[in-house]
Amino acid sequence: MLILSDADLLARLVSFDTTSHNSNLPIADFICDYLDRPGVRIERNFSPDGDKTNLIVTVGPETDGGTRDGLMLSGHMDVVPALEPDWHTDPFDLTETDSAYVGRGACDMKGFVALAINQAARVHAMRLRHPLALVLTYDEELGTLGARHFVSTWPEEQVLPRRSIIGEPTSLEVVRMHKGHATVRLIFRGLSAHSGYPHLGRNAIEPAAQAVGGVADLRRALEREAHPQGEYFPEVPFVALNVAQIMGGAAVNIVPDQCIIDIGIRVLPGMTAGPIAERLRLAIAAAVGNHEFELGDIEESPPMLLDEANDLYTALCQRLGQNGTVSASYATDAGWFQTAGFECLLWGPGTIEVAHKPNESIPKNELARASELLTGFVDQFCVESI
Repeated sequence: MLILSDADLLARLVSFDTTSHNSNLPIADFICDYLDRPGVRIERNFSPDGDKTNLIVTVGPETDGGTRDGLMLSGHMDVVPALEPDWHTDPFDLTETDSAYVGRGACDMKGFVALAINQAARVHAMRLRHPLALVLTYDEELGTLGARHFVSTWPEEQVLPRRSIIGEPTSLEVVRMHKGHATVRLIFRGLSAHSGYPHLGRNAIEPAAQAVGGVADLRRALEREAHPQGEYFPEVPFVALNVAQIMGGAAVNIVPDQCIIDIGIRVLPGMTAGPIAERLRLAIAAAVGNHEFELGDIEESPPMLLDEANDLYTALCQRLGQNGTVSASYATDAGWFQTAGFECLLWGPGTIEVAHKPNESIPKNELARASELLTGFVDQFCVESI
């Protein structure tokens, strides 16, 4: 297959509706067919139900156990829904304006995915000194599920390059740290009854309301605490706690027998959510007294922290003329990859400010500049001697 232009490949990727309620196998099949070339090795890492898959693409020499040589490029294939009424065009039909490409996922992050795929197509015919790998994931938008599945199932003997660029939209700034995000579910159970006879029931919402007050007290306490990496997050230099959803009650004339509260936790780099969840449990217990409650397991997307002396980081900063650390307050697949020994940073075209919004777009000049820079990075770490 001929190599499409970056814009044409992006248009093909955007045309696949890869929101979470759909299987991503159609877009995976397309990518596999597109990269079906001599010297390109492709493996599928299926989700537990088999309805979705990560793709692992490698080009060039196979790595020896534990090597850092080469480069890994990673992006997620899924997108958030495009149900907003404010779209000016079909969100799954890439539209070109004078200065940008518009479509769901154009920025977050099929723009980078198109560039990464074309890098693999470009270098397949070259004599690489070190391997280039692509790891394309599913369900990042649902809590980095594909990346978590990948690190827990990928065979240790199938070693991939450790140096990793995760192509989140950073406006071509190099990001070496980001916060983590965890969710935990709090459940209160009561006993339903006719609201005219409340003494025959037990209201689950009332202690839940007390719990919300306890969570708010903990939130304020966390906001007063200093952390080693807090200086890199000047707007929110603390652990952020958020009462995100409350669900309870069936009708106004029924004593509610259940109340569910979903709570979000954003920890700083170098932290884990476990200790915060334990403080959360103690705060809730103090607030509700003798009322019983259930605090579920933590669903976590870990934070990312890369040493500023890392050679990939310093090389990209030098190439871009960047001085100083740039951080991100959202979680990405990089958090899970880092737990498996990958040396991750975020870098890609587009801005997070337009991601997840109607008329999502990526600037034409930024996509072109990113393609040029990425070619240089791949040549430096995979073609040239290091």
